[in-house]
Amino acid sequence: MKFLSQELIVQALKKNPKFESIEKPFDEWLLVDSGEVSEQELLEAYASICESTLVDEDEINEIERSEDINQEYLEEKHILPLQLNEAIQQIAVASPYLLNNISQQWKAFYDLDVEFVLLRKSFINRKINEIYHQGNKELFYDADDEKSLQDLAKEAPIVRLVNDVFSRALELRASDIHVEPGERELNIRFRIDGVLQTFFTPPRQQYSAIASRLKLIGGLNIAEHRIPQDGRIELMIVGQSTDVRMNTLPGMYGESIVMRLLMKNIQSFSLQTVGMNEALRIKFNKLIKNPHGLILVVGPTGSGKTTTLYCALNLLNSGNEKIITIEDPIEYQINGITQVQVKASVGLTFSNGLRAIVRQDPDIILVGEIRDKETADICINAALTGHLVLSTLHTNDAAGAISRLQDMGVENFLIASSLIGVLSQRLVRRSCEVCKGDIQQVCKNCGNTGYKGRIGIYELLMMSPVLQKAVINKQDSGELNKIAREEGMQVIRDNGLEKVAQGVTTQEEIIRVCSK
Repeated sequence: MKFLSQELIVQALKKNPKFESIEKPFDEWLLVDSGEVSEQELLEAYASICESTLVDEDEINEIERSEDINQEYLEEKHILPLQLNEAIQQIAVASPYLLNNISQQWKAFYDLDVEFVLLRKSFINRKINEIYHQGNKELFYDADDEKSLQDLAKEAPIVRLVNDVFSRALELRASDIHVEPGERELNIRFRIDGVLQTFFTPPRQQYSAIASRLKLIGGLNIAEHRIPQDGRIELMIVGQSTDVRMNTLPGMYGESIVMRLLMKNIQSFSLQTVGMNEALRIKFNKLIKNPHGLILVVGPTGSGKTTTLYCALNLLNSGNEKIITIEDPIEYQINGITQVQVKASVGLTFSNGLRAIVRQDPDIILVGEIRDKETADICINAALTGHLVLSTLHTNDAAGAISRLQDMGVENFLIASSLIGVLSQRLVRRSCEVCKGDIQQVCKNCGNTGYKGRIGIYELLMMSPVLQKAVINKQDSGELNKIAREEGMQVIRDNGLEKVAQGVTTQEEIIRVCSK
């Protein structure tokens, strides 16, 4: 094994362009703690220097508890005994600095030779906690005593576990974290590319400690278990600034806790990267360059509507326009734009906030969602009086947005006069670049799913004199959709099948998403 000098570690890290500016002297674990380097990136550097095996965590099978191994020793050294083959014990380590020392100790204590592999420190600590620390004992606490719960939440193994959950979620590009207690089990699941997957199964006895820790850092009432609560956490994880929105919901076996991870920077997003083809981008760009009118982006929850609107704002944010948004929550931050967070508890609703925004002399207004007639009326009036208004609705297709406004009680002539376009969208999973979505050839690159990342599929309805007349004449959404198709609108399923033909996604994925 090579000696791990700082020069060698710097050289190894610099193989990744992200770390070209790193110079010595430094403490590599301080780099990890500050988020400049992830644990995985540091281990890759170690592996390249020491020529050691970097183990895939997903390949680790059930680890047996050994009664003759001292738990405190494992925690101090951050090592985890894995499998035993004849007289050789495989041991996972987070840092290779003490390999010789550990090898000699293992030979002296257990008369075993050692094969070392590398694993993340947070993973090792979590496994030690699960297997040796609290896996077989109950935690005693007073569920109604805040001090008791706070002490529980501050236990080092629980703090490490919660930190590991967040860092893994970010590494895996999860959009949501679900903590779900059952009668005998506890599952922590991540929503990745729109699909929930289980990643952590801590002992059920740890649920109260985990829930207390999350509620503590989320600013919630740690002793309140009877009513739903909403909280917010701002974290710096793996070098990324992340806004976490938390919600708790009382259930039969404890509170279900769901956390949405919101990236604060959207500068890397564009209409091209989210999946719009050139023909659609040209039409949509022309639409958003209108000086006034109402543009709606529609689709189910989690279909990327807000991301599309912010891509549009990035294009419109030239510095010559006054742009104001009102949202719940503010999902992304853009310099040069005034962003307003809805606060219903103090009377700042979409409608009340929108009235104030109109008096701020804006050129462009983004309303997070039109939820009621009052908000719809203000949006339409703003669109008719010289403002470009962007907003969202929950409908299944573009033509359905018109029916939704009608159902809210908005007059048909006002819809026809103000609405200039509706973009309907869904998110489908991208085929993995390695296995191309072939379920017979799934691989580690995509977590054995056949997919990695998501891309949008769209249909764009652009209002025309014929459609305006049909709206005024109270034609239903089926007829409006027929007219739009006759005028050249590509329906969302056809846009998806076009991406199937290009190898971007699969027909199964289009069927799954479009059938909802």
